[in-house]
Amino acid sequence: MARVSVLVSGGGANLQAILDAYHFRETPNMEIGAVISSVSEAHALDRARSAGIPAYVVARELFPNHASFCNALLNKLRDLDTDLVVTAGFAEKLNYPILHFYRGRVIAVQPALFPAFCDGGFEPVKALEQTIRLGLRWTGATAYFMTEEDNGCGPVILQQPVEVLPGDSMVSLQERIMRQGEWIVLPRAVALYCEGRLSVADGRVMIAEKLEAK
Repeated sequence: MARVSVLVSGGGANLQAILDAYHFRETPNMEIGAVISSVSEAHALDRARSAGIPAYVVARELFPNHASFCNALLNKLRDLDTDLVVTAGFAEKLNYPILHFYRGRVIAVQPALFPAFCDGGFEPVKALEQTIRLGLRWTGATAYFMTEEDNGCGPVILQQPVEVLPGDSMVSLQERIMRQGEWIVLPRAVALYCEGRLSVADGRVMIAEKLEAK
């Protein structure tokens, strides 16, 4: 059983996708131990409490610098006996100590099909802008393992293509990627980890076949 802590900062739309999969038993061998927000007023906290999940706040505004914030966050994750960290709309960068301690155990999602827009570090807003400006026909979502550099990219776990429609705006495209992409790949990636089916070799994620119950 993998104990999961989900990091949030805002409305919690991606968190809700994880909660739905959890309550519909689409993520076996998983326990959502906590939802942790960097913002005290985040609506994601209400989603967690409504689902009966313990909710905590490690408010960025209370700390004098990023390093002290991340140190407090790491201590909270360790106190909660966290096995897997999932970022779901988390606004703060994770520093080296967190990503080193949880190496290969931090899953995130981005609105693009890696390696697109990964050169020099991935920035979601710029990726959406370029997708529209360049007239791309397809984009999508990528669930991946965060690396110790936290450059917005990492070893790909799952990807889901999403069509770019004529007349798409930043808002409409982002919404479609979230609904048709992120809400699919993020819960599935978490489930695969909790089933013990993911491994990383030479920067590539390997997915083991699911063993049939005897």
